Amino acid sequence: MILSAALMHGLGHQPGAWRVRGGPATDYVSPDMYAAIARKAEEGKLHVLFLAEQITNQEVGAQRPCGAMDTASVLSYMAAVTSRIGLVGTASTTYNQPYDLARRFATLDHLSKGRAGWNCVTTAHAVAAQMFGTGSHPEAPQRYSRADEFLDVVIKLWESWEPDALVGDKTNNVFADPAKIHAINHAGENFSVRGPLPFPRSRQGRPLIFHAGSSPTGRDQAAKFADVVFTAQHTTEGAKAFRTDLRRRAQAHGRHPDSIKILPGMNVVLGETVQEAQRKKAALDGAQTLDQLLATMARICGVPPALLRDHLDRPFPVAEFPPDAELKNGVGWRKSIIDLATEENLTTREVLTRAPSSHHHIVGTAADVADAMGERLAAQAADGFTMMVDMLPDGVNDIVDLLVPELQRRGLFHKEYSHRYLRDMLGLEAGTPQEARYDTRVPA
Repeated sequence: MILSAALMHGLGHQPGAWRVRGGPATDYVSPDMYAAIARKAEEGKLHVLFLAEQITNQEVGAQRPCGAMDTASVLSYMAAVTSRIGLVGTASTTYNQPYDLARRFATLDHLSKGRAGWNCVTTAHAVAAQMFGTGSHPEAPQRYSRADEFLDVVIKLWESWEPDALVGDKTNNVFADPAKIHAINHAGENFSVRGPLPFPRSRQGRPLIFHAGSSPTGRDQAAKFADVVFTAQHTTEGAKAFRTDLRRRAQAHGRHPDSIKILPGMNVVLGETVQEAQRKKAALDGAQTLDQLLATMARICGVPPALLRDHLDRPFPVAEFPPDAELKNGVGWRKSIIDLATEENLTTREVLTRAPSSHHHIVGTAADVADAMGERLAAQAADGFTMMVDMLPDGVNDIVDLLVPELQRRGLFHKEYSHRYLRDMLGLEAGTPQEARYDTRVPA
């Protein structure tokens, strides 16, 4: 399986992580913490470190360090202390420009020697418009239309140098072949970009594109552009249906279905025993008030917190939720929770405990998590998993020290890195003929 670890919300995916973990709150801007996490994740042979980005703390409230530093900058720092693990960062198509973003992530790909990826997102939170001074926040159709064109421009820029354009012939004074460096001359509804980039392609051809779209429009965009899709799926049936649909859509765009990998999120709290995991879970749950938990769930579901409070010990009020078309946040996140609540007939209070986020939630030992992973792999519901790390850096240590050995014992996870470049490591189609110029095998 492919295994990715997601570093979320500054100090952990669980909202109360910053209060429970050891270490000061300032750790979420600490270079030492990020370096230690990167080294530990590579020690465990994880395929990817996935760094999320929240542009402002106000996106989810100010009660936790959810705003993040620039992902490409942090990942460049991590690249300097690692040599094999993939490094993927989130950046918005709503509040960036394609030339700048293409240059930023292509730079990361060069500095990491072919291990970089960009997680493409459209920003759903309207408060971001106030930070960038862009006026009103665009609605979902406009955001996706811009993102479609944005992706097209970025890929053109990444491919604006042919693989052998850089000559470096000192004798004949030929630095690069101008016939093999191309202005893209893009003129569209949202962008006019001449190009090209100011430097050649990276060793793996270009950075990988990750995507998290779960609405019909988002799925189709992912099927057209993405190498890897990150999704929230609480149930095995939902995960299988999602993977089947994405592979079908990719094929409709002329792609081989194996050229897109699906990595559902898995929100785990690990312990050496079930009791230890449950104690960690209780501490994390207790770090937030009921009002905070209700506010977070209400935001995901697109309803006022009072509605959920009124149904606290009654069935989760799915019938009173607004339709997908009126939802400001991600459609897929809400659907994942609704699927779980409906399948198990949960009350709102039970949902707050069982689904503290939109991702499949497991509290237990490494064997419990490995059982769940094995079930989904056998059902062809995933190509691997994105571990939503509960708190940093402890959760990464637990994954490496507890979960990875269990997966290796079962033959579900590799014991050594097999390739130099992220594209090859994930079993994706070759990016460009430039790869033939480099030895992609790890030396003995």
